Amino acid sequence: MDNPRRHSPAAERNGPPILAALQRLLPHRPSGGLLLEIASGTGQHAAFLSEGLPGWQWQPSDFDAASLPSIAAWCEGLARVRPPITLNVLDADWAGVPAQVDAIYCANMIHIAPWASTAGLMQGAARHLAPDGLLITYGPYLVDGEATAPSNLAFDADLRERNPAWGIRRLNDVAEQAAAAGLQLRERLDMPANNLLLAWQRISQASPAAR
Repeated sequence: MDNPRRHSPAAERNGPPILAALQRLLPHRPSGGLLLEIASGTGQHAAFLSEGLPGWQWQPSDFDAASLPSIAAWCEGLARVRPPITLNVLDADWAGVPAQVDAIYCANMIHIAPWASTAGLMQGAARHLAPDGLLITYGPYLVDGEATAPSNLAFDADLRERNPAWGIRRLNDVAEQAAAAGLQLRERLDMPANNLLLAWQRISQASPAAR
């Protein structure tokens, strides 16, 4: 029988720095916390990151049902990882997602999806996050007033050539979609390979200014 595991070299490389950031942002929860991962892809992040976050239950998901066997294979035997579910952020009802989750993690989706998916992500997060919960997004962004790395410019051009609906998004535009859903940037972390990890929180709970 063929191994259903898919492999992403990028997911393997960026796992350790993302884990270090999540360990700082997400407190240990002895009573258990539930994290929803959106766009789990191969499942490598679900397997690796969940192992480094004691006390957290991990719910992987992906828009592409064909990805679910790979996710399940990577996470086989991991007691704190739930079976993966199909999830389209554009759906008004995120079927299979509990009414309330303590955190949402979404890596490398915003730039490889139609722009409407960003609004869907923010609106769904606002519906399902606990009052003090975090939405954590990871990937490349265009930041006004800051030089864009040549590698990101080339990546953006490649994305738009592959699909005109894709492309690296302006951070200010993403923040506007978040604000429309009632979320605000709480913290920005600069990551390797010219990526950013962003923590979003309800406006009523957010700190006055994000770094």
